[in-house]
Amino acid sequence: MNQNPSTDPSGVLLVDKSAGMTSHDVVDRVRRIFRMKKVGHAGTLDPMATGLLIILVGKATKVSQYLMSLDKEYEGTFRLGQSTDSHDADGEIVAERVVPAGLDGETLREEAKAFMGDQYQTPPMFSAKKIAGQTLYKLARKGKTVEREPRFIHVSRFELQDMKLPDADFILRCSKGTYVRTLVHDLGEKIGCGGHLIALRRTAIDRFSVADAKTVDELKQMTHEELIRALIPSYQAVPSQVIA
Repeated sequence: MNQNPSTDPSGVLLVDKSAGMTSHDVVDRVRRIFRMKKVGHAGTLDPMATGLLIILVGKATKVSQYLMSLDKEYEGTFRLGQSTDSHDADGEIVAERVVPAGLDGETLREEAKAFMGDQYQTPPMFSAKKIAGQTLYKLARKGKTVEREPRFIHVSRFELQDMKLPDADFILRCSKGTYVRTLVHDLGEKIGCGGHLIALRRTAIDRFSVADAKTVDELKQMTHEELIRALIPSYQAVPSQVIA
């Protein structure tokens, strides 16, 4: 591809991330596919999670802050009765407790309502967040725990779907900065038996849908012209005042 900065591809690329890949892995592969270095993202997904990543190519990296601030929507599954150090299935089980005998779907839905609306959430130790220049997950791997300042989040939808306890499916819509696995962990603690996330898929970021996204493998098979057509121009992806 042409390496002239004035003609390099530019735009917003919707990618459907596979499980096991980091968000940085996706950025690196898009760099190789487009043969250019200027590629970034507008918000990460944990390796275990699948679904929508917004990748920014070329000059579109300038609009990352706007796109990162958009609400996200997820579909997932959690398991009650087991707590892990990372709050998801990638972590080590640190506690196992009996799920209350009287817990049913109606009761669980009532408990989940407590996590709707404005609230403060403490980031997990297993996260990429930095405190005093140190990445939390690196400290966590050394067995260290540090105080984390709660962050303000908003949950506009937390709907429990199919429930085959101890597992339950859910749909969640939330603000930037929400740790879904921690929300599930906190719900488990509220019930008294613990819980952790076992599956997560990001289905939408504001008006952008995973249904319109391409997997990395699909991108690899596309021609140069098809790749260019897959890019959403910045002026279509964000309000005009953002790129003015």
